[in-house]
Amino acid sequence: MKYYLSVLAGAMSYGILSTIVVLAYGQGYQLGEVVGTQLIIGFILSWMLALYTKFRAKRRSGNHNHGKSESVSKMFTRLTWKQRLILMAAGTPTVITGLVYYQSLRYIPASLAIILLFQFTWISVLIQAIGKRQRPNKIMFLTLIILFGGTLLAAGFLEQGLNEFSGLGIALGLMAAVSYSLFVLFSGKAVPNAHPAFRSAWMVTGGLILLCILFPPTFLFTGLLWSQLLVFGALLGFFGAFIPPVLFAIGVPHIGGDMAGILGAIELPIAVLLSSIVLHEHVSGLQWMGVVIVLIGVALPELYKLRQRRSQSTPSYS
Repeated sequence: MKYYLSVLAGAMSYGILSTIVVLAYGQGYQLGEVVGTQLIIGFILSWMLALYTKFRAKRRSGNHNHGKSESVSKMFTRLTWKQRLILMAAGTPTVITGLVYYQSLRYIPASLAIILLFQFTWISVLIQAIGKRQRPNKIMFLTLIILFGGTLLAAGFLEQGLNEFSGLGIALGLMAAVSYSLFVLFSGKAVPNAHPAFRSAWMVTGGLILLCILFPPTFLFTGLLWSQLLVFGALLGFFGAFIPPVLFAIGVPHIGGDMAGILGAIELPIAVLLSSIVLHEHVSGLQWMGVVIVLIGVALPELYKLRQRRSQSTPSYS
């Protein structure tokens, strides 16, 4: 049960981010300052965890236990610079996702932004289908229809019409979904044998380098960092760049990627709920119905895979 709770808590952490960003914007902070502080805090926490994990593992192995010492050295095999660069490159889509997603919050409600971000579920399927030149199966087509219908309800398009929303905000939200899809597809393939703590640390490092190129961190030298910006950055870094990767690394290997995908959908209702309570955004009953339909669409293909695996593993007595 603790592994399920670990993945749930990690996904819920992601759901908090949009509300914090909107509050930071309300205090007058800019996009580069918000994302920059988040990544700096995430960078520090990630490397602290990586180094502590290595130190603790070496200490546990003991100087006189040769077998354990060898296993620890294999676990923390020194990465080559090529592998480090691959991991840093794999971390850059998270920065692009954060930038366009957080920017979309300037133009559209947080409840709509998170719904648009969740379109990564079908975009990932589309990218994989194009890459493998395979047509999605029937269950995927059904999933896409459910997701599309749920999105129309959850976003409020049917109640208010598209003209009531910013076209730029919607475009940015969908761009965030595409970027996040690329991160999901690439991150799992980037140096999979590396220890999760070091994989996360190098990926955050790559993201921070890209962000410093796009938005030079001038706030480090103007004293702005020591204002409320540090509080917002600490919250975003903790709940966005640090906690989820750690909790997913703990839980996913034990419950599997399919179940993790289902549990990870808790991010959507958490984000919508917080935007309603904290930001006082209006979320109608019809929109909540759409959120539930989107969650069903997200879970459907994973539940189908689980059912197929169970049926194949069940012995036949005929």
